[in-house]
Amino acid sequence: MDDSSPFASPAQPTATRPLLGQTILVVEDSRYACDAIRLMCLHSGARIRRADCLQSARRHLQIYRPSVIIVDMGLPDGSGADLIADLSEAAPRIGAILGMSGDDHMKRTAMRAGADGFLAKPLKSLAYFQTSILERLPEDRRPNSLHAVRDEIINADPMAYQDDMAHIADILASPNDQRTLDYAAQFLRGVARDAEDTVLAEAVQRLAESRADGTPVTAVAAQVAGIVQSRLEQREAI
Repeated sequence: MDDSSPFASPAQPTATRPLLGQTILVVEDSRYACDAIRLMCLHSGARIRRADCLQSARRHLQIYRPSVIIVDMGLPDGSGADLIADLSEAAPRIGAILGMSGDDHMKRTAMRAGADGFLAKPLKSLAYFQTSILERLPEDRRPNSLHAVRDEIINADPMAYQDDMAHIADILASPNDQRTLDYAAQFLRGVARDAEDTVLAEAVQRLAESRADGTPVTAVAAQVAGIVQSRLEQREAI
């Protein structure tokens, strides 16, 4: 089934809902980041589907073809660049393929893989989100007035941040190999940045630096795990 088919959504975009009729597949492992995109889609008129890893995204794409796909570059089971490369060569092609990351250096990787555009995290500006998609849609799927995009700051639900903390706490509580620690550091660095949690972000940065230097990480990893646990305790207190 093609989610972008006119039979799936006959509604036409408007100045206030410029993405009406679009279905966006978001491949993102962070619930906090995905919640921000969900709210932006809601304000823009787009439908959203979510996959939290490459395997889940590929399963989805066997059944549905969205009109837009947003792929985070760092996923638990591999690089988003691999999925972007496959989709850029597929026929029929998804209307707009965008990479996404909080690391500006990943823009080049995404574009080389075949992405049409790139979203820089954290995503908070509704106008930036809408314009980034509208400018990369095929011309026959764009609304007539691109200038009618409205701006608004979107903040994700704090409970989604707590969900991310619970997810990574489970990972840190299990036996960790080096690859798992690298993923945990990458995941937490992005989530902490998006949520402006500077204490966690600084601790994760120290963990990443220890990994890069080849120095022992037991103490700093324990510190990170302790901060994550304290965030979970804040949820219990709510």
